[in-house]
Amino acid sequence: MNLPTVVKKDGRRERFDIEKVRMAIIKPCEKLPISREIIEKIVNDVENEIMRMEKNEIESRKIGNIIMKRLKKIDNVAYIRFACVYRQFEDIDSFEKELEKLKTRIRRKSK
Repeated sequence: MNLPTVVKKDGRRERFDIEKVRMAIIKPCEKLPISREIIEKIVNDVENEIMRMEKNEIESRKIGNIIMKRLKKIDNVAYIRFACVYRQFEDIDSFEKELEKLKTRIRRKSK
């Protein structure tokens, strides 16, 4: 199976690059207690999920959502760091809404 072409937000297309995925995951995990093994597992999980889709093209937005889903499970700070860049919050209100969602999820988990 060939790797899909990534369709960027502006419509450009480029070859899928696992190194870009890796860097997109490493960056928000910097200075957090997240091992290299966990990061590599996330990278592999993202790549495997994309490959299972068996599509010729995938939107960069979809890849970002897959990464966010994985980061949300391992570390809230890494998740919010990634979300800040990926979602490009337009203002402080949209950022606060995302934080509130995260707080609600954390509260539910702790019950």
